[in-house]
Amino acid sequence: MVSKPSQPSINQISVEELAQRLSSKEPIQLVDVREPQEVAIAHIDGFVNLPLSQFPDWADEVHIRLDPDAETLVLCHHGIRSAQMCQWLVVQGFTNVKNVIGGIDAYSTLIDHSIPQY
Repeated sequence: MVSKPSQPSINQISVEELAQRLSSKEPIQLVDVREPQEVAIAHIDGFVNLPLSQFPDWADEVHIRLDPDAETLVLCHHGIRSAQMCQWLVVQGFTNVKNVIGGIDAYSTLIDHSIPQY
């Protein structure tokens, strides 16, 4: 029997923990993998937008744009695309990556009602 390569396990962070981290002002990298039109509707300040659909445009620069050793929190609409990005970052050698569970939708619902839902 041939075993399949396992996916790297991804650490996760709740939107409540994200809110605490954002208010603490501790250094963290924030990455939003949604499309620019989604970010235009709803966003959280401080996140760098690296849309998954534009992966070929920024993939070769990820080690220049992001610090592989810094704590990196990844956000999308619900947490699916951000989980994919987290897996890819871990494979690229990033050491402290966390997926924001529920994405900006949960953040808007549970933390900041001023962020529009879509």
